[in-house]
Amino acid sequence: MSHQVEGKRVLVVGGSGYLGQHLLAVLIAADGVDVAFTHHRETPPPSLLHALPDLRAFRVDLRSGDGLHAVSASFGQPHVIVNCAAISIPRECDMDPAAAMATNVPSSLVSWLLSFGNDNTLLIHLSTDQVYEGAKSFYKEVDETLPVNMYGKSKVAAEKFIVEECSNYAILRSSIIYGPQTISPVAKSLPIQWMDSVLSQGQQVQFFNDEFRCPIYVKDMVDVVLSLTKSWLSDGKAIQVVLNVGGPDRVSRLQMAESVADVRGYSHSIIKSVSASSVDRGVASPPDISMDITKLTQMLGIKPVSFRDGVIATLAAEAST
Repeated sequence: MSHQVEGKRVLVVGGSGYLGQHLLAVLIAADGVDVAFTHHRETPPPSLLHALPDLRAFRVDLRSGDGLHAVSASFGQPHVIVNCAAISIPRECDMDPAAAMATNVPSSLVSWLLSFGNDNTLLIHLSTDQVYEGAKSFYKEVDETLPVNMYGKSKVAAEKFIVEECSNYAILRSSIIYGPQTISPVAKSLPIQWMDSVLSQGQQVQFFNDEFRCPIYVKDMVDVVLSLTKSWLSDGKAIQVVLNVGGPDRVSRLQMAESVADVRGYSHSIIKSVSASSVDRGVASPPDISMDITKLTQMLGIKPVSFRDGVIATLAAEAST
């Protein structure tokens, strides 16, 4: 980052999650940026603080806003807030809609932001491809949002809330984010690593052939956040933007598994193609939420890597750790 960026404060909300940790590792290496993050559990991950000693950690309850005043008091008003915090497991959201809404709609965070009484903060908010109904291919940002489950509904509510309340924001509709494990390993199973581990056992495994998304490699997602951050910190031009953020390839779970098998040299005979309708997951899932990423490419000049190249990079990173 350039000399104009001296002493700029970036706050990653939900920094101990998968994307959050990947972001923190890159942000802390940038010159002239002070980085803090919020976590929900009692203590932040020790291995994360050990690996990145310059990080400031704050415990915050996003449902109530408890802990945000401590951020203002000892860190200050952030120039950029990246909100990665969410209950992102669709089944959990369906089981407790009130908790999903309370956590996924960032009302306390936005009230805190507005309490500064100025436009000096850019809010970068992580949304999801699950805001779309999934009834066609390659959704554009202007397409109607018609989520089929509570997770998607809570994320649409969050988007609407931000658009109404904020004057400087970027909403990123992210597909599945995949890539290497984090410094402090996350509890949620990672898609490529999970596929690799089940396929490596040589037993037949079922994968859905009729649900499509555009998975994005985590380093590309970090680049998107970094690009928006750098632009705002250097030119100070407020934005109001919604962006689809996915990879260039529309793939099913079956095709994802086949890519992992190809890169690893596993036989395709253990990959069994099944329809998503053959399994009851206890939650509705949109069939095709592939996204058109033209706007992303044009606005930021970022071309996400192909799914296959992302898989190769992910497995290479796993092998070296």
